[in-house]
Amino acid sequence: MSKKLTGKAFDAKIFKRLMGFAKKYRLQFVIGTLSAILLSLVSVAKPILLQEIVNTYFETKDKEGILYFSLLMVVFLIAEVFLQFLFIYKVNWLGQNIIKDIRVKLQKHMLQFKMAYFDQSSVGKLVTRLVSDTETIAQFFGQGLFMIISDLLKMLVVAIVMLWMNWKLALIAFIVLPILIYATKLFQIAIKSAFQEVRIQVANLNGFVQERVTGMNIVQLFNREKIEYENFVKINEKHKKAHIKTVWYYSIFFPIAEILSSIAVGLLVWYGGLDIVDSGVTNAGQIIAFIMMSQMLFRPLRQIADKFNTLQMGMVAGDRVFEILDTQSQITKTGNVEATHFKGNISFKNVRFSYIKDEEVLKGISFNVKAGETIAIVGATGAGKSTIINLVNRFYEINDGEICIDNHNIEQYTLTSLRNQIAVVLQDVFLFSDTIYNNIVLSNENITLDEVKKAAKEIGIHEFIMSLPNNYNYNVKERGVMLSSGQRQLIAFLRAYVSKPSVLILDEATSSIDSYSEQLIQEATDKITQHQTSIIIAHRLTTVKKADRIIVMDKGKIVEQGSHLELLQKDGYYKNLYDMQFVNEAAV
Repeated sequence: MSKKLTGKAFDAKIFKRLMGFAKKYRLQFVIGTLSAILLSLVSVAKPILLQEIVNTYFETKDKEGILYFSLLMVVFLIAEVFLQFLFIYKVNWLGQNIIKDIRVKLQKHMLQFKMAYFDQSSVGKLVTRLVSDTETIAQFFGQGLFMIISDLLKMLVVAIVMLWMNWKLALIAFIVLPILIYATKLFQIAIKSAFQEVRIQVANLNGFVQERVTGMNIVQLFNREKIEYENFVKINEKHKKAHIKTVWYYSIFFPIAEILSSIAVGLLVWYGGLDIVDSGVTNAGQIIAFIMMSQMLFRPLRQIADKFNTLQMGMVAGDRVFEILDTQSQITKTGNVEATHFKGNISFKNVRFSYIKDEEVLKGISFNVKAGETIAIVGATGAGKSTIINLVNRFYEINDGEICIDNHNIEQYTLTSLRNQIAVVLQDVFLFSDTIYNNIVLSNENITLDEVKKAAKEIGIHEFIMSLPNNYNYNVKERGVMLSSGQRQLIAFLRAYVSKPSVLILDEATSSIDSYSEQLIQEATDKITQHQTSIIIAHRLTTVKKADRIIVMDKGKIVEQGSHLELLQKDGYYKNLYDMQFVNEAAV
């Protein structure tokens, strides 16, 4: 969102876009609007009836007339209560359904973003957009827009009735209106800027807390508790100041509005009383009715200022949500070929790629992988190994060159079918706060528990799962904290295996696990790579000895290719890497 504060009290463009989400709920919109109109008409009945009782039946002491009009007031009161209920329920129902639609649309849009977008975006701020900002949009409809419409209608009807009953008293009551309207306008402009700052600070606070809670082990490991506490205090202080600024504006405006309202009542009593003494057209019933109607006129105006702020907050939140909805960070070149199964022929043809402009990570690499072949990619950290995985899955788009699978450019395949045929086991395994079974199948209803158990037995991890409480229904909690890194890796390996991919990619899958888990994965790797194309990214060269071919990378380029024995005989980069690794291990 642009951080430039426009100062505009109302943004018609954002308002129009928000109202676009209400089109599918036309009936509810109409009911809410009609109830607001009827409510404004019914609300003025009480002062009119009260005037009639005082002027006619009090003077004549007509008990039957007093009873009749009193019962009539009760009827109008019941009608007002019913219309108020209908109005509040319908407008809030409308708001909740609209934000449901916005959240669904926003979530669907975000799911299609390239990884580059998430690399540069704060998780906490995205959560704020999806949860907090959309809730504010609900208040835009439920507490802002319709409430303002209702209050404006009520004020209009009251003003017309006041002019009809006694235009002189009405003008007396209207004297303070220009001052109050001007003060309301200033208040609205000032409070919008304050609320924009509040939303910015809320997003910053959410982002900070999200990152620190997620990385709490790093915070405590490096004794940063005091530093992070002090940083939090500073951010929280900014958040507090932003809110206090809104409180300051409220504390100025509402007393002013209350004073002006009281002045209007005082003027009505003064002028009306003098007119009665002078035997004018004014009577006691009118003065009582006008005091009631002046409150009905000024109170909504004060509330409109508050509700207009809710309207503005909704538009500020809408602006932030629409910024994400307007962000075009999707993979642009998507084909229409459905990949039902790959033979597994993969080719990179002079591929160039950079995460940051003008800083190439891959510098024109080319290689081929035959169907059913297992290749390994090795090299120092930052050589570009993991980038190859990201490009095969189309998490990022290449700058130049071509990547083909089965002689088709991967851009010709639909993203869903392409990724369905490729399974990846990453070094940093992410598990959801759910059962082991659900973390393996990822809500794929086509994979049964029996199939999962069978696959687990085939790769040798069934016993490990059965040793856990509740077995396959064991809840691993957030990010899988109830399991060791080796156990999480085994779950990820099983997750890839049961998906029955055409291409299997292992990215440093054994780099941070114990020897027992590594042995299990190594045995499973040997089993499932026999009949499909496999790519293994590894630092530990013991895991790549059996590969059909090893590709050695350095600084974004391929420097060597060949089998393990062939590369050792070349006395090149791979042999130096191999000797260095095993000399260090021997020394240990």
